[in-house]
Amino acid sequence: MPRKLAITLGQSSSAGIKADNEDFYGAYIPDDAQLENKGITIAIADGMSGSDGGKEASQLSVKQFLTDYYSTPESWTVKHAVNRIMSALNSMLFSQGQKRYSSSKGLVTTFSAMVLKSQTAHLFHIGDSRIYRLRDNDFVQLTTDHRIWISNDREYLSRALGIDSHLEIDYYRTPIQIGDIYFLSTDGIHDFMSDADIAKLLTTHKNNPQQASDIILGVALKNKSDDNVTCQVVRIDNIAKANKTEYYEKLTRLPFPPDLKAGNVIDGFKIIRELNATSRSQVYLAEDTFYDEMKDEVREVVIKTPSINFEDDPSYIDLFLHEEWVAKRLDSPHLIKVCAQKRPRNFLYTIVQYIHGQTLKQWISENPKASITQVRGSIDQIARGLRCMHRMEMIHQDLKPDNIIIDKNNTLVIIDFGSTKVAGLAEIQSVIEHNNIVGTANYSAPEYFRGEPGTNRSDIYSLGVIAYEMFTGKLPYGEISPERAAKKKFIYTSIREYNPQVPEWIDLAVRKAVHPNPDKRYSLLSEFVADLSKPNSELIRSNKVEPFIERNPTAFWKTLAIVEFILLILAIYSLYI
Repeated sequence: MPRKLAITLGQSSSAGIKADNEDFYGAYIPDDAQLENKGITIAIADGMSGSDGGKEASQLSVKQFLTDYYSTPESWTVKHAVNRIMSALNSMLFSQGQKRYSSSKGLVTTFSAMVLKSQTAHLFHIGDSRIYRLRDNDFVQLTTDHRIWISNDREYLSRALGIDSHLEIDYYRTPIQIGDIYFLSTDGIHDFMSDADIAKLLTTHKNNPQQASDIILGVALKNKSDDNVTCQVVRIDNIAKANKTEYYEKLTRLPFPPDLKAGNVIDGFKIIRELNATSRSQVYLAEDTFYDEMKDEVREVVIKTPSINFEDDPSYIDLFLHEEWVAKRLDSPHLIKVCAQKRPRNFLYTIVQYIHGQTLKQWISENPKASITQVRGSIDQIARGLRCMHRMEMIHQDLKPDNIIIDKNNTLVIIDFGSTKVAGLAEIQSVIEHNNIVGTANYSAPEYFRGEPGTNRSDIYSLGVIAYEMFTGKLPYGEISPERAAKKKFIYTSIREYNPQVPEWIDLAVRKAVHPNPDKRYSLLSEFVADLSKPNSELIRSNKVEPFIERNPTAFWKTLAIVEFILLILAIYSLYI
């Protein structure tokens, strides 16, 4: 059986000698898919002393964190999801504190949280509550107190949730091991007990985390703690680790469909004709025989089936399923949509919308030198689709004209998510090893061929190549062989050499988008689209101060060759004078 992430949890809290308990804590252990894709959450908070709404702030921060985290997209990394949640929460606490209490100390709390996902603990912290780890008798504090001491008996929080409009929250990640014990506490506990005493009690009662937390709380009170006392004890019982046999059985629970021909029916879909076939898959136009016009359902669909050649290849099957997983989580008129499967599926295949139209590759072939307006409009549409993916922390990785369809309304739609990199999924340990996925060499960013991971800028590179090809019918660096790409010298040829009608400022924008060094490309799609719409004076100015060889290497070498030829003629001529 596959091994799932599992913990045993103990939690205790008391107002102590105070009249009211301004500490708050909580945890959530989801089931099934969310346990794998999002993980387990644990959080603790301590309303700041002297804060008018400290109790409310601590409760809000823990409750909202535990609730909102599981509403964020599964494609997001833990860090991105939590930072988005906590930034929004901090803004709300700060603004409400100012509004209701006319003070920056209105709704303020410390906050420490853990997200246990797959085989990693993600820690988030602000303030002076703490997170410790006990491993093999080694007890260490993993967080840093955000305190400033004025004197031996006077100190204040230098950072807290809700105290300022700007949030600076510590983030740390560490691998987890079976048997690890994580300890979360407020200062009413750890200010009145030594680390050694806490570690001893955790070790003594490691088989019963609830008993450990109760006893530690009692000891802190016995030591005359003058604050609220709260702690959580988390023992790691299992870490996520899939069994290869079980995982493969999960992948292959649906058989590959047989070769399909016009007239064949598969799960109620009647094959009309084959649209495309490669060594890796077949794509068919099909009609839904259960089509109901009254329900405004889709009648014609596209069915993509896996190639029988890969029936025993778990890596291939995993990627085939991955494409549908990605498409289901995207929503944009410029991204292909998966059709809802309302009937039981008896075979492995994917159903997507059918788009009447042609590929951008076909369009470029028919229009080798598109107008500025056509290119600008097309790039803007493709960028809108990519922005939707990037917001979900997805990178397409195989953007090319063949993977873009223009429908009858001139809407451009990106298809094929088989190579898409999903940041959130990359955090999950898997038994399936995929080789470094690189798309078509002519459109793939150079960093892929150096073995570096792709980023948003890699998609921007591909988009820049498409813009170049639309303007010229050619590629900025010529044809690229996958086998030689790692050693290729990427020397840019100006668009104006093939299409003088294109202004220099547009050529500069495309040149920046396809720069071989990702650090010198655009960081945002919107910047590239903007620079295609109007001249970027800063980009033009920076280009003028670059050496001629870097501004236009092709022209430089041509000029040098002409000069050398002239000098050679003069030298020969001088011999005969």
